[in-house]
Amino acid sequence: MIRAFIPRKLEHIAFGFLLSCFMSLLISAVATFLAIGFAADFVPRWLSAWLPSWAIAFPTVLVVAPIVRRILHRFVVTDGG
Repeated sequence: MIRAFIPRKLEHIAFGFLLSCFMSLLISAVATFLAIGFAADFVPRWLSAWLPSWAIAFPTVLVVAPIVRRILHRFVVTDGG
């Protein structure tokens, strides 16, 4: 079992890091596949597309997530109606 090591005050940054990593990895894989198919050099091309995508996605998630949370709080029903 992995022992917890991220302080609570940094949780939102760790969340943004992991979310942006996985989402950009998946989206860049789909985009690369649609562009070139499963070519012999698919993996290196995918990874070279992923890294700059992630470099944009990570700070974007950190900025956009709090805005989305505020918007969403206007639409979410609290317990009791």
